Amino acid sequence: MENQKNVNVENKENSTKVVTRKPSEKSDKKSRTEGAKRPVRKESRRPKREEVRSEFNEKVVDIARVTKVVKGGRRFSFSAFVVVGNGKGLVGYGHGKANEVPDAIKKAVKDAQNNLVNVPLYNGTVPHETNAKFLASKVMLKPAPKGKGLIASGTVRAVVELAGYTDIVTKTYGSRSKVNIVKATVEALKVLRTPEQIAQIRDKDVKDLI
Repeated sequence: MENQKNVNVENKENSTKVVTRKPSEKSDKKSRTEGAKRPVRKESRRPKREEVRSEFNEKVVDIARVTKVVKGGRRFSFSAFVVVGNGKGLVGYGHGKANEVPDAIKKAVKDAQNNLVNVPLYNGTVPHETNAKFLASKVMLKPAPKGKGLIASGTVRAVVELAGYTDIVTKTYGSRSKVNIVKATVEALKVLRTPEQIAQIRDKDVKDLI
């Protein structure tokens, strides 16, 4: 019995012993890295994408859904027609086609920026009366006094406003197709000549023409 008691006491003493482990190398590395300061990143000099803005403004004139019948069924896509201008005499239009509307508009804007036309501005209006035709659409542009404003339909207004005109009188004839009216308006703006160019053609002074 005494031997059994001694054995039980020895087992209890062994069970009460606290085992101490040496700190591992991983914990040492963590404590070192936590104590060390992280290097501060320098701010990049490149401008943020949000801050970079184009000098051109755009207006979406028309968006159409295109359906293509294929062997497996129908495929839908979108086409966009956009007018672009900087308000300082540069204006253009472009087409874009994609599976989504935003992508079609982006392509149309790029196409318009590649087809810009420089038009003359004379005190916020056109130097002289002009007209042009594209297919079945006709457009007439007339100069207007200061403060008259833009007398134009929504489609023609998009072109003349983005070009930089503030006072103008316009009229449209024939087909009401938005695409054709925009193209006819741009063709009419291409024909415009500045007073200096007209005086040079007629061999006169600008004062005599005004």
